[in-house]
Amino acid sequence: MTKGLKRANYSVWCILALALMTCPAWADLSDEQENEQHPRMSVSRDYVELDEELNTRFWHDKAQSILADKLSHHKKLNENRAKNVILFLGDGMSVHTIAATRAFMGDSNKQVSFEKFPYVGLSKTYAVDERTPDSASTATAYLSGVKGNYGTIGVNAQVKRGDCLAGTDKSTHTESIAQWAQEAGKWAGLVTTARVTHASPAGVYAHVADRGWEHDEKITSSNCSAELNTDIARQLVEWPVGRDLRVVLGGGRASFRDKSMRDEESFAGKRNDGRDLIKDWQQDKQQKGAEAHYVWSREGLNNLDLTKTDYLLGLFDVSHCPYHGDRTRMHMDYLEPSLSEMTEAAIKVLSRSEQGYFLFVEGARIDMAHHTTKAQKALEDTEEFARAVELARSLTSEEDTLIVVTSDHSHTMTINGYPYRRQNILSLAPNLAEDALPFTILSYANGPGFVNTYDENGRKDLTHTNTKDPDFQFQATVPLNTETHGGEDVGVFASGPHEHFFSGNYEQSTIPALMAYAANIGPFAPDKLKN
Repeated sequence: MTKGLKRANYSVWCILALALMTCPAWADLSDEQENEQHPRMSVSRDYVELDEELNTRFWHDKAQSILADKLSHHKKLNENRAKNVILFLGDGMSVHTIAATRAFMGDSNKQVSFEKFPYVGLSKTYAVDERTPDSASTATAYLSGVKGNYGTIGVNAQVKRGDCLAGTDKSTHTESIAQWAQEAGKWAGLVTTARVTHASPAGVYAHVADRGWEHDEKITSSNCSAELNTDIARQLVEWPVGRDLRVVLGGGRASFRDKSMRDEESFAGKRNDGRDLIKDWQQDKQQKGAEAHYVWSREGLNNLDLTKTDYLLGLFDVSHCPYHGDRTRMHMDYLEPSLSEMTEAAIKVLSRSEQGYFLFVEGARIDMAHHTTKAQKALEDTEEFARAVELARSLTSEEDTLIVVTSDHSHTMTINGYPYRRQNILSLAPNLAEDALPFTILSYANGPGFVNTYDENGRKDLTHTNTKDPDFQFQATVPLNTETHGGEDVGVFASGPHEHFFSGNYEQSTIPALMAYAANIGPFAPDKLKN
């Protein structure tokens, strides 16, 4: 576009943009504030140089260090049996998200913790019926080794989303690596910043034709029977894999209590069957004579003696846990634990198992921030996710604990323009577009950020907009109420026993097979493969 381009061609887009701008879902957008930078000024490429980077020797030494590290790993592969396996899942954590997080942390030469792992690969994320997947079909793949259809959990591709009967056929149910671990005498648990009944964590223990069936009311509203189809919350409390999970930490209290009941913060439940599944969980553990604890706050978690805890259920929010950055900004950090804190608690409990354990940890809100095109919140949650990984690695040994870090799918966010080396990744690109207007360094192919891209005059001038406001929605090309996932491959990072298995490019459904082989559990255990 040139500066003198007629605006008539934008009319359709402007109508859509205005519709999004007036939609109640986005009515909480902050007022535009004066930006610290003025993008119309001639932007200098000058920045604070690191003297060492000016010398050839620095780069050669850096390469030598990396080479030496690779040679040391090559000489002695870690082929120990994995007593413990921890799978970290950054929901929606694309390669672009990881790269942007590096810059968000201060500089492109930084690494988030898991990028230092010795082996890296790529997994292919498509669902059986969709090129771009969701968190349900992918959970089935990376937890059970079977690819299913979009929107289904723990069932094979014979089950279409929303099929009232197909998912009740147990022959279609897949087995998760958590089940394999339990059958081998290991403990298993999950941690998430989403509802514990949400798509990704549900892949650990549930089997449903529709990811939305988190409680019974959701099933009946889909015109299916809540008697024939067991909702996800009930499966967590009643079905074998869910019932035997030693640790369950996250959000989602409402799915466990009837609408007539109020939780610890006076929020109503969502169930229609009159049940309090949290009480049912407590009674089940009491009958076993186990030391079991239910907590709903950070204080409650901190007050527990985890060295004497057999079962731990923590539901810290009525729905999803807050974004990590919002925990501080909204003064919620005293009430709800961070992902790192929940991860540490889980490891302390599971480490009591003499046979070892499997732990699933999800940084769920990376994905949710991307869907709203609020890139800063996505990067804040990715940074916290990386902290949780680093903490887990420090609490465990590379000799007996395999840690795998990956994502279920990508998003459409890209890093564009020509920002200078240490420019704030949340700011405007230093170069103007052909229409002489600025644009954001981070942008999305689609989503609600369209309201910050076009108005009735064409492309919006963001010169005086505060793009560093956590609630700023970064620019998007195509107007959608929620930004979509991306369909490209995602990274897989590994450290610990059989870490070398995770290099190359492979199906996402291969991941649990590799972990199971390393841990000698399930159908992919070495001795079973020999048969």
